[in-house]
Amino acid sequence: MGKAKNAITPTRAEDYPQWYQQVIKAADLAENAPVRGCMVIKPWGYALWERIQGDLDRRFKETGHENAYFPLFIPKSFLEQEAAHVEGFAKECAVVTHHRLEAAPDGTLVPAGELEEPLVVRPTSETIIGYMFSKWVDSYRDLPLLVNQWANIVRWEMRTRLFLRTTEFLWQEGHTAHATEEEAWEETRRMLNVYRAFAEEFLAMPVLAGEKTTTERFPGAVSTMCIEAMMQDRKALQSGTSHFLGQNFARAQNIQYLSEKGEQEFVWTTSWGVSTRLIGGVIMTHGDDDGIILPPRAAPQQVVIIPVLRGDENDGRVLQRCDEIARELNGLNSMDDQVRAFVDKQDDKGRGGNKFWKHVKRGVPMLVEIGPRDLDEDKIVWRRRDDLSAGKNFSQRSDFVAKLPDLLADIQQGLFDRAKRFMTEHTKEVYSVDEFKAFFENDGGFAVCYADDTDTYEDILEPYKVTPRVIPENDTSTGTCIFTGKEGVRKIVFGKSY
Repeated sequence: MGKAKNAITPTRAEDYPQWYQQVIKAADLAENAPVRGCMVIKPWGYALWERIQGDLDRRFKETGHENAYFPLFIPKSFLEQEAAHVEGFAKECAVVTHHRLEAAPDGTLVPAGELEEPLVVRPTSETIIGYMFSKWVDSYRDLPLLVNQWANIVRWEMRTRLFLRTTEFLWQEGHTAHATEEEAWEETRRMLNVYRAFAEEFLAMPVLAGEKTTTERFPGAVSTMCIEAMMQDRKALQSGTSHFLGQNFARAQNIQYLSEKGEQEFVWTTSWGVSTRLIGGVIMTHGDDDGIILPPRAAPQQVVIIPVLRGDENDGRVLQRCDEIARELNGLNSMDDQVRAFVDKQDDKGRGGNKFWKHVKRGVPMLVEIGPRDLDEDKIVWRRRDDLSAGKNFSQRSDFVAKLPDLLADIQQGLFDRAKRFMTEHTKEVYSVDEFKAFFENDGGFAVCYADDTDTYEDILEPYKVTPRVIPENDTSTGTCIFTGKEGVRKIVFGKSY
């Protein structure tokens, strides 16, 4: 099986943005749709999203949340009720103004039946869910209200990139209402920690967690918490957000309840979400110049068994042996989940190497080959996707089956450790503006410094396309802002971003 120099052209070092696009194409994850800025998520990509969705859904339900669904269309007047919210999303809104099409004399179709009120195609659901909460909440006995929605979102992006920024994308959005400010803050932090644990445990993607600066928070929120990951080009990817909304939306939507004291009070609300951009994060955190590398927990299939067929009398025995091994592996458990193995029986026209590289590019964590020579000795040839350079491994079937659960766990942990080292190596504390500039004039990454979170420092940041990413929650120390000299400010992580 001769290996080309690289399965993906160009490589990461040659052209990182184009490498990213080619990895998506080679893995058959998604492609551009005929609708501007939209994508078609193909079966392998959607299977990956289903894995993400399934694990997150379990975590949400374990924390007491229930799934519901709300309309795709939101009356324009709903957005107008929260001024900061509508200002933040106004330029991204797609708006429906008519409700039917009619044939023109020239045979073309033209919009007809103008709506009494324009409908905004859901950019996020705080307003319409808030409206429904106002109908569902009467007294303190109805609280807390803990709801999650799996849905699609439309934001009219000018510059799109598959999974990272598209006009339409898939996500989940949680919305909760609470009797007290303390409970709402607790929920905001709880869901931030759910996202952090999910990213690190399931996607093997290390993140920094903390609060967004005043200038970067969600429109209408009192505070926005987030997790930020570092991609291999050293840019930041905002990978999840959790918003403490205070009583802003409760007042706008009139969400009141009768307290235990018999008084009418406004609830305290939160919202939180992640999206299909997590798939982009997995690609850019773990991928190499041969394609995507999927963490075993997230991979739709963890083991692919490739029959090496010669077109002779042994083919039937090879296929039978492959099926037997797949059944054995699918009866195992690894990392508290059933192993997922399958046999690729697609006709490869005698070119087994093509099939092998197809699954390399799709990121399947463990690649197994069974040929006629392996039958009598009951051997297995296998390779780890995360370490192709190590070459082929040869094991007795029973030995391989026994150690597979540990091998998958080792791949999962190894991917996290590798990504964690990369983020640590490219994160630096800086103590002056000159040091800050020098950092981003060279390789860059995450620069950590004392800074005032109410300023934008545009004259310093804009030339380097740098933004404040997060105020790290694990460092509460204060010092002097390197940009303005203001005393008593927290540390902020700065970086380029997607």
